[in-house]
Amino acid sequence: MRQHLILSVVAAGLAILRLNGQVLRLDPSLDKLVPAGANVEKLAGDLRFTEGPVWVRDGGYLLFSDLMQNAIMKWSPGGGVTAFRKPIFTGSYPDGVLIGTNGLTLDKQRRIVAAEHGNRRVSRIEKDGKITVLADHYEGKRLNSPNDLVSKKNGDIYFTDPTGLYGTYPEGPDKPKQELGFNGVYRITAAGKLDLLTKEVQYPNGIAFSPDEKKLYVSNSRPDKYWMAFDVQADGTLANGHKLYDATQEPGMAVPDGMKVDSAGNLYMTGPGGVLIVSPDGKHLGTIQLPEIAANCACGDADAKSLYIAARTGLYRIKLSIAGVKP
Repeated sequence: MRQHLILSVVAAGLAILRLNGQVLRLDPSLDKLVPAGANVEKLAGDLRFTEGPVWVRDGGYLLFSDLMQNAIMKWSPGGGVTAFRKPIFTGSYPDGVLIGTNGLTLDKQRRIVAAEHGNRRVSRIEKDGKITVLADHYEGKRLNSPNDLVSKKNGDIYFTDPTGLYGTYPEGPDKPKQELGFNGVYRITAAGKLDLLTKEVQYPNGIAFSPDEKKLYVSNSRPDKYWMAFDVQADGTLANGHKLYDATQEPGMAVPDGMKVDSAGNLYMTGPGGVLIVSPDGKHLGTIQLPEIAANCACGDADAKSLYIAARTGLYRIKLSIAGVKP
């Protein structure tokens, strides 16, 4: 009877692990990054559309976006999920529109910088809580809908600007109008200048630097599914763009989205199948599979060895064996 009870408990535990997610191992080198037996934990649920997590080391908590709730949310150990900033967009909008912030990062002074999807701008939250708009127009025309961003060590902010907002708004007189005729990848210099870096990516989404900042990675969501790698020149501009990894033929509804890198330069890229772990030379090492579509991720905790994953209605975490790069 006791043995049967033990087996039942073990089976229930395995079922829970499978429910939260599991790790698909494709290459032996993955064992150096994700320890054998690493479990996917579900930290929170009942959210609406999570995105853009970032670990705030000064406070020891995670911030992430919930676009449909029009809010930046906060998760802290022992404190659960609470609203950090709400609302983001102050106008009226139909239910179900991705209207709040999307990607989040920290600048050199550890202030929060946000891609405000619905407000079509990049903003910074000052230490006193006031909002500073860093970019909302390019050459006199409104940006499309800033999606994701990354902070460079010199204070520059790089961000992507696809037309994502328009795809969630129903047709009608209030549907936002596109003023720019392209999707772009931009840089806001530390001095405040906005530069268009490339129109080469069809639908730019997630964005990340290599640890030495000599490479910039940009995901392309549609119509084809791939990740680009660019050389970052001495002046911060981009050159030699090429496909790092192509997932166009991989099944599933998920598209290349947000990503982060670890200290060895491996990429953790949300996309078809979950969180794809890819080496700096483009080799697919394995995938963290989740029960819902993963949108973005962030390295957190004091040792930077926890990967936090925003996936639609849930927030997940898995421990790594290697530290990630935090802003």
